[in-house]
Amino acid sequence: MRAIVVGSGAGGATAALELARGGVEVVVLEAGGRFMPFTRRIGLAEPVRRMGLLGGEDKVSRFIPAYRTSRSSEKLLLVRSIAVGGCTLVTCGNMVRADDSLREIGLDLKREYEELEGCVGIATAPMDRWRPLTREMFAVAQRRGLGPRATPKAVDMERCASCGLCELGCATGAKWDSRRFLGEAMRMGSTLRSGTGVSRVILEGGRAAGVQLQGGEIIKGDMVVLAAGGIGTAQILRVSGIEPSDTLWADLVLTVGGVTKNARQLEEPPMVWYSQRDGYIISPYLDVLSHMFHRPWRGVGLNDRVGAMVKLAEEANGRVLTDGTVHKPVSERDQQRLAAASDEVRSIMEGAGVQGPFVNGLLHGGHLGGTVPLGKEDVGSMHPSSLPENIWVADLSLMPRSPGLPTVLTAAALALRASRCILKGL
Repeated sequence: MRAIVVGSGAGGATAALELARGGVEVVVLEAGGRFMPFTRRIGLAEPVRRMGLLGGEDKVSRFIPAYRTSRSSEKLLLVRSIAVGGCTLVTCGNMVRADDSLREIGLDLKREYEELEGCVGIATAPMDRWRPLTREMFAVAQRRGLGPRATPKAVDMERCASCGLCELGCATGAKWDSRRFLGEAMRMGSTLRSGTGVSRVILEGGRAAGVQLQGGEIIKGDMVVLAAGGIGTAQILRVSGIEPSDTLWADLVLTVGGVTKNARQLEEPPMVWYSQRDGYIISPYLDVLSHMFHRPWRGVGLNDRVGAMVKLAEEANGRVLTDGTVHKPVSERDQQRLAAASDEVRSIMEGAGVQGPFVNGLLHGGHLGGTVPLGKEDVGSMHPSSLPENIWVADLSLMPRSPGLPTVLTAAALALRASRCILKGL
């Protein structure tokens, strides 16, 4: 029995490992190549950044080759990581149970969450590793009854250098990423092919018979497990003649930038605490992409820039086309919610002594899902009813709604449950 797993991020790597443990021959196909973290001192780029010589958002991939950015609308930038390890390489390492929309349809992933948390190792950043201004913002949020809490992370704090650059790759290896699961799967006999983009699933008699690569090569298999993310999975399905759902969500992120002399916010892990609000979270976060590539942020130096983010659960209204183009507007309602949440963030920053001018960073989304959503009738099998019986999905595409929370743990939990359903049916 051969399974072709498309994608090597949190979902793909988890599925590959679980299927390999179950005795299945696994071939993992990853469109991207080997990932190298950013290891240079980011401050060295300050002079050219302030002159605008780094360019704009379209030049991000020159800085970190794994990043792929694209405009899905005038207001929204979508960010993906195309590399062996997928999005896990460039997250902040946060591990939160983002499952409200799953519990609404009757899907309880408690067992998978507990197992994965034990595997990756969960810790929080000790408060003595937080910058003074971050502690003060936390205290302001406490006084206002916002219930801030330390963020659970898959980070070995003894190895963490507090460089603040988790989203450019972890140079010390302190942060967990899915390459650890991939390595274990390969030691059990699985095969990984990097630089191998999949074009479509080959269908014969209404069933998957394998996949065709972007270069034309055909790889045969007994089942196909798609874990290429909310965009990649939807694109492959559409090219294959299977319609995904036009319900892409992205978890909108907007960072409010302020100024405090010598704040040195990068000298701590990002997002060390968060406050969960109604449909969004607030967290201290210096958005490196906005700092490097967003023109309105050029006037403030790295040591003096202070950021705090809103991560918003937005409307699932995106559509993925056959060429990978995405149409994803930001609704008027979501714009109003972002504005209100940003005002709240700005008020917390002011309460902590952060000064203006307060300038919004790039509005972007990097948690991409919802394009093959599970329904209540699918929960038992973990197999969306719209798919042929031997095509499975093991990523956030299965998640019906945007959570407005970190999603790596949930992507892995969905993949783990789906893989066990696959094995049960063999």
